[in-house]
Amino acid sequence: MNSRTLSTLRGLYLLTPDEPDTQRLVARVTEVIAEGAVLLQYRNKDADAALRRQQAQALLPLCEAHGVGLVINDDWRLAADIGAAGTHLGESDGDLAEARRVLGNDALIGASCYDRLDLAVAAQSAGANYIAFGAFFDSGTKPAARRAPLALLGQARELGLPTVAIGGITPDNARIALAAGADLLAVLGAVFAAANPAAAARTLVSCFESDPQ
Repeated sequence: MNSRTLSTLRGLYLLTPDEPDTQRLVARVTEVIAEGAVLLQYRNKDADAALRRQQAQALLPLCEAHGVGLVINDDWRLAADIGAAGTHLGESDGDLAEARRVLGNDALIGASCYDRLDLAVAAQSAGANYIAFGAFFDSGTKPAARRAPLALLGQARELGLPTVAIGGITPDNARIALAAGADLLAVLGAVFAAANPAAAARTLVSCFESDPQ
């Protein structure tokens, strides 16, 4: 992803479900990835290192075929090893500045900032390309996640980085997050747990089409 693409990131940001079967994971992602997502974050909190590598490597050609950036959650070293587009780091997932030095200027690096603007400022200084806030709504994936005020999305615009809204995003509240200032909507359950995942993804993508910025 080039610097122009990174600076204009906007759209649906899919997160993978914790799926132990690699073949099934690829099939589930294949079902939705053509619907208009701009990024796919590989995350599997239950997998060991070997399975994470296997699954990330299996998803990479699929993402490349659809022009979707593959982001590895929590593990910038794995992102470097397999040549993924980048990585997403939480506050306890390692040194973002070190990740930037190793991955280089063309890598996409995101940072979880939860409900704190000061974490976003620090992430920007360390070389982040985007900053993620939330949870903004009740989250089935992380029911105990700290809640963030929607006003934080607008406040973060002064940093000049794309902002990601995460936590309980659904087709019913997506436009609320966009109106508050989100550039990307990070979604897991509202797509992968939906009765029709592809239709759910299309509905979320349409929120951006009807809310241009």
